[in-house]
Amino acid sequence: MMKNYWRTAGYILLTVLFGNSAGYAQKAGVPVQKISNSLKMEFMYIPPGTFMMGSPANEVQREDPEKQHKVTLTKGFYVQTTETTLGQWRAFVQETGFKTDAEKIGYSWTWTGIEWKETKNRYWDKPGFPQTDEHPVTCVSWNDVHEFIKWLNRKEGKTYRLPTEAEWEYACRAGTETPFSIGKCLGDNANYDGRYPYADCPKGKYNKGTVPVASFAPNPWGLYDIHGNVWEWCEDVYDEEAYKDNVTDPLNIGKYKEKVFRSGSWVSYERYCRSANRNWEVPDTGYFDLGFRIVMTP
Repeated sequence: MMKNYWRTAGYILLTVLFGNSAGYAQKAGVPVQKISNSLKMEFMYIPPGTFMMGSPANEVQREDPEKQHKVTLTKGFYVQTTETTLGQWRAFVQETGFKTDAEKIGYSWTWTGIEWKETKNRYWDKPGFPQTDEHPVTCVSWNDVHEFIKWLNRKEGKTYRLPTEAEWEYACRAGTETPFSIGKCLGDNANYDGRYPYADCPKGKYNKGTVPVASFAPNPWGLYDIHGNVWEWCEDVYDEEAYKDNVTDPLNIGKYKEKVFRSGSWVSYERYCRSANRNWEVPDTGYFDLGFRIVMTP
């Protein structure tokens, strides 16, 4: 008992003196809850566990591809507390000269208020609405994101990646079973098209663009903008048949090309920001409301 006491006390003292850096991640036998890297990305540790993925049959406005099923994640992982920002993406571009798919083909998809349209000269630094380096990056394809991750892994000597779809929903829900991780409604606690509320929820705001990350309170596990602001790419391909009960550490690489993205965005109706909602697109496509957050393997 005394040995464990001093071990824990030493960890607390190191944390007070030096902060929660990755160098002390295994002190006292538990991972540090929050770490950061040279790009000032912050990551929250998510412990392993079992949860019900998808939506229950009585959830209002649920969709067929949300079949509820039990999922077990056997390994903990770190999740970026915010969506990757424009400034963090800019550091990658400035160092590598990387050109996104949107820049190569000359357009991204934008919403006109009536329909989605291929809009010329829309890319990460020119999405069509005001932004600063603290806003989430948009107009990046799944392929673009993987190039960013390769660069970051070389730069940091870590193992960064996109979350699996199961990891994303597990982190989003943070132990909750309601349509949103903050309850039955979002209200003014997220960036979405509040003119179109969910079920019996009140109307919210419509900001006509992204907002700086962490503009709203986090979910119970300390993750910001997990609902709305921008959609977030996941590693998996989209496959309705992949939703099977009692699965462990699922990663669907499947036979399809379309990749999953989650969260809803600033142009989404509130219903599409639910924890269980799913969307998908081919991996070389960019939207002006689609970005990402990454995870790090301990």
